Amino acid sequence: ELPESWADMQEPLLEGMCFTLKYLGMTLVEKPKGEDMAAAAIRRIVATARVGARKFQKVILTVSPRGISLQDADTKEMVENVSIYRISYCTTDKLQNKVFAYVAQSQESGALECHAFLSPKKKIAQAVTLTVAQAFQMALDLWEATHAGR
Repeated sequence: ELPESWADMQEPLLEGMCFTLKYLGMTLVEKPKGEDMAAAAIRRIVATARVGARKFQKVILTVSPRGISLQDADTKEMVENVSIYRISYCTTDKLQNKVFAYVAQSQESGALECHAFLSPKKKIAQAVTLTVAQAFQMALDLWEATHAGR
């Protein structure tokens, strides 16, 4: 449950805001950003996810000005840590409005990957997207503050 003024809360974001989501999968994309590219990527991920009858991995997605970290909700094992500087786009899908996705450059291959997650409610998917946008802004502010004195 998010407080009404959560958009103004800088403190928890510095520590990291946590969301429990289900990981749907990943697909490679051509472009770093764009609504059409993301929508097509999400369609591919959702279609593939529907075919496989496996249970989705439940993850705790933590958003902070450092980036996004994913940890397995059951084992608490770290799955992935993505620097804010590697993330080029994030969105809540218009049709699949419980789906949050982000595009990031792979640390290993340098390829652009779109990762999609299913949230329990539309509002949560939107909250994750807004939180990532805030994290970008804070990271930029922090970066500008450290480089202002040079």
